[in-house]
Amino acid sequence: MHVGLAIKNFVGPTETPDIDELFRYAARAETLGFESLWAWDHVILGVEPSFPILDAVGTLTAIAARTSRIKLGTGVLVLPLRNPTVAAKAIGTLDVISKGRLILGVAAGWYAREFDAVGVPFKQRGRLFERNLEILTRLWTEDRVSVQVDDFNLREAVMRPRTVQRPRPPILIGGYVDAVLKRVATKGDGWLTYFYTPESYRKSWEKILAFAREAGRDPRTLTGTNQLAILVGSSRAETEAPMRHWLQTEWDVAAWSESTIEHAIRGSVKECIEQLRAHAASGVDRLILIPYRYEPEQVELIARDILPALTR
Repeated sequence: MHVGLAIKNFVGPTETPDIDELFRYAARAETLGFESLWAWDHVILGVEPSFPILDAVGTLTAIAARTSRIKLGTGVLVLPLRNPTVAAKAIGTLDVISKGRLILGVAAGWYAREFDAVGVPFKQRGRLFERNLEILTRLWTEDRVSVQVDDFNLREAVMRPRTVQRPRPPILIGGYVDAVLKRVATKGDGWLTYFYTPESYRKSWEKILAFAREAGRDPRTLTGTNQLAILVGSSRAETEAPMRHWLQTEWDVAAWSESTIEHAIRGSVKECIEQLRAHAASGVDRLILIPYRYEPEQVELIARDILPALTR
């Protein structure tokens, strides 16, 4: 099982993203042996309060230039908001600059106000997701692309340079409902979910595997990733209140999913390891940990006392 870290390109309404701190955090995560770094994505988020967020692809491209081994993931990019041809160029550039370290997490999105601001019809986001994903992947994998759909007219379009990863970077699809789980099984390389308990993860993962078998696809070709908040302290009692307050004031869960703040990993080192082993037993291939308030001390604790127990 791989273990990655979320990065602080998305902050609470009273903060501002600190790019120098992001660079230090990324470099230290690579030194400590984390498998990957994951950036959040929104164009706009919230009104009062509004949440500052740096562009995921731009942030990861900057980090790519300051690291050499750690993988770089989008968790997740709201694909319908992007022009797919322009997105293929920007995201492909990230894979080239990172020398093949990109993991592309994408989803259809949920925030209607954001779609309105970009001029994309919210109620068509599922169809637009599939359209954009097809255009993007074809531009990465085909010598010449000809397709006419909606306002897009690609006439023997050629995109160079190619991505370093061949035939393309791995694509993880995020979402919760059965239509998305079927999309994971038929159009992606894996699933990326958020704040799921081991029980909820296993239930949805079994659906994905069944959809893959139904479509004639080998389920073993798919991977699963879950994003989890974590606070390591002296005890469960000592960590309960601060973790709950952080999740309730700066995070959200999808009401139409089984994501819940009760997923949170918290407690002593021993308690956190026990909770994370339950996730490992759910069949997940990767955990993306969100350290409490992204505190460097938490990253050090996780790397020193928890990673060895999960990866040995």
